[in-house]
Parts: sequence; structure tokens; C-alpha cells
Amino acid sequence: MHKTRNDLTADVRARVSLLLNSRLATAIDLYLQTKHAHWNVKGPSFIALHELFDKLGEELEEYIDEMAERAVALGAVAEGTTNSVIERTQLAKYPAQISEGLAHVDALANAYATFGKAVRAAIDEAGRAGDADTSDLFTGISRGMDKSLWLLEAHRQAER
Repeated sequence: MHKTRNDLTADVRARVSLLLNSRLATAIDLYLQTKHAHWNVKGPSFIALHELFDKLGEELEEYIDEMAERAVALGAVAEGTTNSVIERTQLAKYPAQISEGLAHVDALANAYATFGKAVRAAIDEAGRAGDADTSDLFTGISRGMDKSLWLLEAHRQAER
């Protein structure tokens, strides 16, 4: 941990930084999965899904930056390398060979739900650690993830 004048204790900052880096890795993986779907989607809903996946990726970029910058502000290193992502992601491996639009919707909806659940848990964990600001950051991300999941799931809900 780097020295900082932040008044959170070093223990709180270290604990929350581990949490931030864990969710950062998962968010980067989710971003890459979303971009993979964006690049490879095919089918009758191509343009709608291509544009949706691009929009979702842009939103993830913002969340990634917010988590990384919060970790650094607390005196930690934002661990966004490929190796860190591979070691820490909470997501299942993306089915890289799919191309059909709704198959990508389903795969991404599963991944977004997993990340959303992890972010919700991080809200409480950051709060228990004594860092209301990081808890609030995760609350904002959670709201965004719920909306993203809704946008994905809406493609299937009319079928039920």
C-alpha cells in the first residue's frame, strides 16, 4: 500500500482494495466477453444486438475505471493485467464459438447476473469493512448492472 492522507485505516484500505481488485478482474473479463459478443454476433437481430453489446461494453469501461481509480486512491495498485484477470475472475469461460444472436444474449445474461451478484455482495462487504464510499461506488455499479441485465433478458422475455 502506498502512503496516503486518506483517513481510512491501512487495514480498511487494504481489505477494500482486495475487494476492488477482485471485482475489477471480473469486470474486465465481462467487458472482454461483451466485446467478443459484439464482434461475433450474427443473425436477424444483428444490428440491434451489435449496438447493444457495444453500449454495454462502454458502460463496463466506466465501471472498470471507477473501481481501478478507487483502489489507487486508497493507496493500492489497480491490478488490471491479463494474468490478474485470469486468476481472479468469477465468471465462467465464455463459449467463444457461438455466433447466433440469442445464444450471445443468453451467455451474456448469465455472466451479467454473476457479476451483478458479486457486486451486490461487495456493497455489504465494503460497508462491513468501514468504507461507505466504496460501498456507494458498488451500489451505483449494481444499479447499472441490473439495467444491463434487463436489457439483455428483454430479448428472451417475450418468448415466455
